[in-house]
Amino acid sequence: MRPVFEWNIGSRVIQLGKRTLVVGVLNVTPDSFSDGGQHADHDSAVQHGLKMIEDGADIIDVGGESTRPGAKAVVSEKDEAERIVGVIKSLKEKHSDCLISVDTYKAAVARAAFNSGAEIVNDVSGFRWDPAMKKTLSELKCGAVLMHSRGRPEEWAKLKPVPDIVTLVKRELREWADAAQIAGMKRDRILLDPGFGFGKNLEENYPLLKRFEEFHQLRYPLMVGVSRKSFIGHAIARNGTDAPLGERLHGTLGAEVAAILKGAHVIRTHDVRACVETAKLADVAAI
Repeated sequence: MRPVFEWNIGSRVIQLGKRTLVVGVLNVTPDSFSDGGQHADHDSAVQHGLKMIEDGADIIDVGGESTRPGAKAVVSEKDEAERIVGVIKSLKEKHSDCLISVDTYKAAVARAAFNSGAEIVNDVSGFRWDPAMKKTLSELKCGAVLMHSRGRPEEWAKLKPVPDIVTLVKRELREWADAAQIAGMKRDRILLDPGFGFGKNLEENYPLLKRFEEFHQLRYPLMVGVSRKSFIGHAIARNGTDAPLGERLHGTLGAEVAAILKGAHVIRTHDVRACVETAKLADVAAI
């Protein structure tokens, strides 16, 4: 049975574990790996966010800088904040009770998003790339997702394989979560994500999924983001050719079901309606 947690995001407490929560990905960027440019302007981003809410998303995760493989940090704090703040405000104006997360590793952007209505900060760096992030999150008293990443996107292609990726990710997630609490963050505000695809080569993602239940040893709620990622395209390859982005839905749903059955509390996805409907059935076996 999936463990149940009370996730304190400051303005409210969310129960995790009774059913799977679905996070819809809203990339307000011209160059994200999956949907770069589709929602880069304010109006199309807001409309897509509203559509995901209509489709059943529990949380909308708004991001203003791509962290795709090979990407270099070229977006300034000012530009990143300008991309997302208006979108967050518009979504809150139209759905005052909607739950907004900001996908950023920059403390100043996190604060700007929070001041605009976001209640969760999703940091792919595990609160490590910006030295001010842990202190900022402690002050904001918001919910926080601590994600595991090996190195930065521009370094991923050169990283050496790890003999036991699951053990490494567990150890580092524990260490980084402990560091966050030492810096003043409360344990019940933190959710962990093993970071599928973030500094893991294709073959290192499969043991993360196969042995996902081991992450419950850390005693935190868990989020999974596998949507459309390269290891899924590789797993469903035809005639030696990996499936392109537009043909990874079924593989994505298979991986999301596997994660739910192994105890994931939250799924982050691009295809909200398909994930919501799939999760309802997976929850029958997971709860």
